Amino acid sequence: MEYRTVGSTGVQVSPLCFGTMSFGAEADEATSEAMYRRVRELGINFFDTANVYGGGRSEEILGTLVAGERDDVVITSKVGFPMGADPNAQGLSRRHIMQAVEASLARLGTDRLDFYFVHIFDERTPIEQTLHALDDLQRQGKILYPGVSNWAAWQIATSLGVSAREGLAQFELIQPMYNLAKRQAEVEILPLAQAENLGVITYSPLGGGLLTGKYRGGQHGTGQPASGRLVENARYADRYESDHALAERFAAFADDAGISPAALAVAWAMGHPGVTAPIVGARSLEQLEGSLSALDVEMTPELRAQISALSATPAPASDRAEVLTGRWT
Repeated sequence: MEYRTVGSTGVQVSPLCFGTMSFGAEADEATSEAMYRRVRELGINFFDTANVYGGGRSEEILGTLVAGERDDVVITSKVGFPMGADPNAQGLSRRHIMQAVEASLARLGTDRLDFYFVHIFDERTPIEQTLHALDDLQRQGKILYPGVSNWAAWQIATSLGVSAREGLAQFELIQPMYNLAKRQAEVEILPLAQAENLGVITYSPLGGGLLTGKYRGGQHGTGQPASGRLVENARYADRYESDHALAERFAAFADDAGISPAALAVAWAMGHPGVTAPIVGARSLEQLEGSLSALDVEMTPELRAQISALSATPAPASDRAEVLTGRWT
């Protein structure tokens, strides 16, 4: 396996990151362990979790699994979403970050997190306060590098400026949504990451299952299988409500290419030059194998361009596209 460097950190990670959101929720401990053993067998050393996943169970299960090889794996976790009814058990205040990181370290059974993401943007807390808290955690050795998920490019850029101005640890890894149906990250987030040499791990490469081929026709021609995230989760159903025609086109393209839709979708995300590693997750070992097959796909620039043509390219950040590209003469 060819490992990739996370931005300017020097940390080497596998080209796929294994996401453990299903641990302790859709996947029980035995299934979680089977999936963990499988990805480690392939050389995957990058694992993503969050304090909110499974109400903390994801961190606990992952911590048990990595206990014998903690120094051989790279672990991320996150802070921001509510962890209880207490109004202060959420957000990016110094108070909550300091409490949340201790709880995550305890659940994971480790003394440090390789990357620690802020999971949301907190409008109630100044960016400076959040960055100072993360800088303190890095100085204490409890986190090695700060990361950011679900922030807009302007918010990330603002934080980088604050970190530079005040001599604080800066975000080294970002985590946006990115798949063939949701390409907004191409407009500003991925270019920002490339310009600033930030690592990028993207989530939802399969579009909540939309790009796996299972929604092609569906049961009785409805385009809806009996189960799946787009059927069972209203948030995902709303997110991809208008993208079922794309799913049909993509599945047909994958058939013609002789590649499974899941493998092709993950390989497409992995093929963007600004992406360090897409995050793949699953509810079962069988489901996981489809995403892992992306490692065997040769994603040439030509193939990626053909796949990209199946969905709409997002509009540029400025109507003056010639200024953005430098082609104004």
